[in-house]
Amino acid sequence: ALNTVERRTEMMIRTLVSVALCTCLLAAPASAGGSLSLSFHPTSPQDTRLLQTGIRLYALAEGIRDGRITQKGYGNKAGLAQNGRGNVGIVHQEGRGHDGTIQQNGNGNAYSLFQFGKKTSGHIVQNGSNRSGATFQFGW
Repeated sequence: ALNTVERRTEMMIRTLVSVALCTCLLAAPASAGGSLSLSFHPTSPQDTRLLQTGIRLYALAEGIRDGRITQKGYGNKAGLAQNGRGNVGIVHQEGRGHDGTIQQNGNGNAYSLFQFGKKTSGHIVQNGSNRSGATFQFGW
């Protein structure tokens, strides 16, 4: 039986391999537009805290207190609404034509939405308290 650390390590390795495969697929030329979304929504309290810690450390390193929208490119639309205390929301868009929002209702939530390439769309709603999640979108 795998212990908790071994399970988390295995999960992280699987995630990194998946991201690497997706990056390779995106590097190949595409004749038609499309997008790929990868979302992580932990179900256990331990994994939720682990992802929250990662998002909060990223926020700290970037000087983000409660939330931030970062846009690099043109034609992007983003929104962030927070109802409650201790929430962190991050919408990061690079490229063009993205549409992304995060709405957090409750306390102690953390979510990050990263959009790259062009024309991705992501709309996140967190209801409750002490929840976390992350979405990575790639468009071509």
